Amino acid sequence: MSWFESFILGLVQGLTEFLPISSSAHLRLTAAFAGWHDPGAAFTAITQIGTETAVLIYFRKDIARIVTAWFRSLTDKSMRSDHDAQMGWLVIVGSIPIGVLGITLKDQIEGPFRDLRLIATTLIVMGIVLGIADRLAARDEAGGRHRVVRDRKTLKDLGVKDGLIFGVCQAMALIPGVSRSGATISGGLLMGYTRESAARYSFLLAIPAVLASGAYELKDAGEGHVSWGPTIFATIVAFAVGYAVIAWFMKFITTKSFMPFVIYRILLGILLFILIGTDVLSPHAGESAG
Repeated sequence: MSWFESFILGLVQGLTEFLPISSSAHLRLTAAFAGWHDPGAAFTAITQIGTETAVLIYFRKDIARIVTAWFRSLTDKSMRSDHDAQMGWLVIVGSIPIGVLGITLKDQIEGPFRDLRLIATTLIVMGIVLGIADRLAARDEAGGRHRVVRDRKTLKDLGVKDGLIFGVCQAMALIPGVSRSGATISGGLLMGYTRESAARYSFLLAIPAVLASGAYELKDAGEGHVSWGPTIFATIVAFAVGYAVIAWFMKFITTKSFMPFVIYRILLGILLFILIGTDVLSPHAGESAG
């Protein structure tokens, strides 16, 4: 991998990680369209450490409060009813599905799941799911002639059941094209949570999963076409761009619809099927070299 490739891929990672359009799919597609080697699951996992560091910094006050309350609850029973302490446990509970499936499906994640036909399918299907979830949320927020405005749930309403459902949604993002934020936010909206609450928990829930995955894949950074220098450089680029994107996205979702992302996902998926169907693009582009 050249330094130019690592810069572009780091830029793509930073731009797409927090948007509901799938960073892993866009890394895969960028390489395929440019005629580069597939950067691979290991490269993706490691560069996500950069964007996750942006989450740690952006939500540093929330994270410090949650971690402190959680540790105190281990020895102080009175703290176990504290919302922040409970959030610590809920993040742990919600991380179980992706941890189990990530280990179980490791070979599929690094192989068959990177087929561009599967990515095209998940882009479209999850785009439709996000669109439905977004419409339901908009209906509750706006009400209507025959409907009253409905209050949606916040993180104070989050329990073990909903935390596990969020976790299962996050685990779906092991398939490129699904999108970690897209799946968890869609799940949250369908369960009746506000856009801001669903996004906030989505980002907090991703922290242990992404950091663990990145640490696990570090051993592969020096193998094949993925080398330490370009990978670290891409991670730094992803961090810088990712921080700017997350700040923008958290403001965007408080007043805007997810429909632009829905339309983009569906159109990109259709374009992929057309390119593959006309033999312009191979569904396995770059894989042999990876």
